[in-house]
Amino acid sequence: MSNHSWPMKKIGDLFDVQLGKMLNEKAKQGNLLPYLANFNVRWGSFDLTRLNEMTFSEKERKKFSLERGDLLMCEGGEIGRCAVWEEAYQPIYFQKALHRLRPLSRGTNAEFYCYFMQYIASKGDLPKLVGETSIAHLTREKLLCLRVPAPPLPEQTAIASLLSIWDLAIEKTERLIAAKEKQYLGLLSRLITNGRYPHSHIREFATEVSRRNSGAAIVQVLSVTNRNGFVLPEDQFERQVASSDLSNYKVVTNGQYAYNPSRINVGSIARLDNWNIGVLSPMYVVFKLDEAKVNSDFFLHWLESHEAKQRISKSAQGSVRETVSFTDLAAIPFPLPFIDQQKQIAAILTTARQEIDLLKKQAEAYRRQKRGLMQRLLTGEWRVKVS
Repeated sequence: MSNHSWPMKKIGDLFDVQLGKMLNEKAKQGNLLPYLANFNVRWGSFDLTRLNEMTFSEKERKKFSLERGDLLMCEGGEIGRCAVWEEAYQPIYFQKALHRLRPLSRGTNAEFYCYFMQYIASKGDLPKLVGETSIAHLTREKLLCLRVPAPPLPEQTAIASLLSIWDLAIEKTERLIAAKEKQYLGLLSRLITNGRYPHSHIREFATEVSRRNSGAAIVQVLSVTNRNGFVLPEDQFERQVASSDLSNYKVVTNGQYAYNPSRINVGSIARLDNWNIGVLSPMYVVFKLDEAKVNSDFFLHWLESHEAKQRISKSAQGSVRETVSFTDLAAIPFPLPFIDQQKQIAAILTTARQEIDLLKKQAEAYRRQKRGLMQRLLTGEWRVKVS
């Protein structure tokens, strides 16, 4: 790892490292007090929505208390995940699943090393740096020996401050996304779910499609995921999942819908938008809509509603493996206003969804920029001028 003249030091030379208190049902001396567990520590921040409690004696309170500027790092789980404690929440302590790193001198900026741990974790280097190819725990002994760059304090502070600007931009964008998502769901409820429309059954405008590949030259194999809809299997799975013989695979064309009937989780019914044609495993259900009766965008938005998720989930209950056949799906009631009204509602919801998608792209752009900056700043490839 290039550091361009920065000295390298061990974590043990820079920090006092203390593992937290073990949860012990037998040792219940002292007061019941809140503590941080592994799940409370995120990258660069803390989730304090749920704090567990256990007893700490007076001696243990001194040993396991946190101070502003302490770096908390995960010993297990996602090893190395860490954040600097800057909260006013007092008193608070920490569990054995966490290391507390307290700077030994004022020449060490804990936030800089938090970013450095995030950088090496993002590269997948942490297991190699602690001497194992597959590791479940970052022990105190290995952490103490971890070699890290030690630039002058002004550089540490300047780099941490610069990277925090990107963190702030990401955080603000994610908050805006959350607000827009809430607004979208409100629109969805008001315009579709709570509208006083006549209801029809899905079978009255949807038809199952069972076209097979039949050895034709259609070889673009696709999968449907809960989060991303239609994807290439090689982008989703580490191993090949498609059969070498695709002749029995189902053909799906642009604008048609598909889902896995045995994994009918929220969001797992998707419309093919990014490909003209593809093939799916025979286990999938493929169907098309009669767009003279229902607007496809209107139907797609309805699938995101709480009403749709409840009704689809209910239709799976009691069936073998909780599957939803097309017959089950087709029997679900569906709000069906006039087609022109459907189009107007869909246009409003599509605009709201596009705003969210643009914000998500913006947040991902900030993350990419931050990764690029970390690579250059935390290795010394780019030096920050400090006065």
